Amino acid sequence: MAVSDECKLKFMELIAKRNCRFIIFKIENQEVVVEKLGIPDEAYEDFTASQPASERRYAVFNLDFITDQSFQKGKLFFIACSKGRFKSQPDGIQVELQATDPSEMSFDIVKGRTT
Repeated sequence: MAVSDECKLKFMELIAKRNCRFIIFKIENQEVVVEKLGIPDEAYEDFTASQPASERRYAVFNLDFITDQSFQKGKLFFIACSKGRFKSQPDGIQVELQATDPSEMSFDIVKGRTT
């Protein structure tokens, strides 16, 4: 399965510039394409609300949080919202989460993976 150039470009921009909160990808005609970009001030709830109810997607989410030691940090999550998975995750991803059901990608689960 091919990955579109737009996917690669938007992902690299997210890593370098943190210019969006999330990227949702879908498979269309045997190619991975960008479905939606989340603006930087969108919350995790906006991200989950952007997921179609009938079918899950692949996504990258940029989570900003404060550690127990009061340090501001960020982690990039790769969320595979299907029973299959990519052969390899993109470089720069710090946490991979397999979520075949919306309950498996709750904010509490994601936040728990930051430690």
